Amino acid sequence: MEAHAFFFHKPYSPLFTKLRNPYLVSLNSELQTVRCRCRCQCQIKSFDNNHQPHNKWSFEFLRETEPVHVIQTSNSTVSMAAASASESASKAVKKVFLFFCPETKALAERIAAQSDAIELRTINWRKFEDGFPNLFIPNAHGIRGQHVAFLAAFSSPGKIFEQLSVIYALPKLFISSFTLVLPFFPTGTSERMEDEGDVATAFTLARILSNIPTSRGGPTSLVTFDIHALQERFYFGDNILPCFESGIPLLKNRLQQLPDSDNISIAFPDDGAWKRFHKQLQHFPMIVCNKVREGDQRIVRIKEGDPRGRHVVIVDDLVQSGGTLIECQKVLAAHGAAKISAYVTHGIFPNSSWQRFKPDNGGHPELGLTYFWMTDSCPVTVREVINKAPFEVLSLARSIAAALQI
Repeated sequence: MEAHAFFFHKPYSPLFTKLRNPYLVSLNSELQTVRCRCRCQCQIKSFDNNHQPHNKWSFEFLRETEPVHVIQTSNSTVSMAAASASESASKAVKKVFLFFCPETKALAERIAAQSDAIELRTINWRKFEDGFPNLFIPNAHGIRGQHVAFLAAFSSPGKIFEQLSVIYALPKLFISSFTLVLPFFPTGTSERMEDEGDVATAFTLARILSNIPTSRGGPTSLVTFDIHALQERFYFGDNILPCFESGIPLLKNRLQQLPDSDNISIAFPDDGAWKRFHKQLQHFPMIVCNKVREGDQRIVRIKEGDPRGRHVVIVDDLVQSGGTLIECQKVLAAHGAAKISAYVTHGIFPNSSWQRFKPDNGGHPELGLTYFWMTDSCPVTVREVINKAPFEVLSLARSIAAALQI
């Protein structure tokens, strides 16, 4: 083997041209010294004439006084790099153990179906003879060092205590992180601080959740959807990290699938709903209604917008008795809406008030709705309305699965 050297007065490019020539630098070539000043010298100690075109050479110049590094890359090296990148991407997916209460079992199964990285774990929801919970977390040692989540449903005050007991226990089991998924934050849906003595139950629940013990990974993450009053996000303390999500993207995807998607207008029953959602729906024509008092009655009127000939979708965060939605439906129909549908993130419907809403089967929007969309944030309601027109459930499963990877 003999040594070869390259000399040039214009740095970089001549050397680059020489080194990229496979006939000058080959598979067994080894760079000994390359320095760039007024001229650059490259000395190669070994050299052969075997040309293998699948090998590639490149160089890296750091500074004018530092060496040029020549790197040989073969197909096998590229394959190893691709495999390493694939392995890194695989490692980036967070494995989550998801616990759930009996009410949220169906939703938990839908969430787990979205990703192989989510594994369901069960809890024994037993009771003592006096009715107080007798709870047990099977294989508690198996979740040490793991990312853990709990899917809750605070559908009634009686259900909250037993779930809080589990929620407070899980972070203490030496887990890596803890996420509480509470799709519907229930308190405060109707509370208004108007008189001295009114109790802010939403603030009370936020304080309780803010005192969940920290896990080894730090404060608990709380995932909730379309919290009723925007100021409630400020009720939480520093020991919890609230992640406020929305069900509106599900509605937008569903509207795009309708045959009359180009004739949709969005109606808000009051200014509060407009403030909450109009930025997410700003590409649709909008109608804003408002409620005025006449004696003991609240009457809904159109404040702005024109529903004539349009498929109007009434959008709000939740529904209880449904009285406001029905009054909004009537006024929109009276002003010429061709079709009327409704969307709420949380279908609460106490006392089965969902039965007030009928399907529009004959082109009479004043009598019935074309669709009534809601999410599966309230499992009790979902079981009651499933497969009953005009109701259609849009699942939060994919959104929750994505939030668990944050």
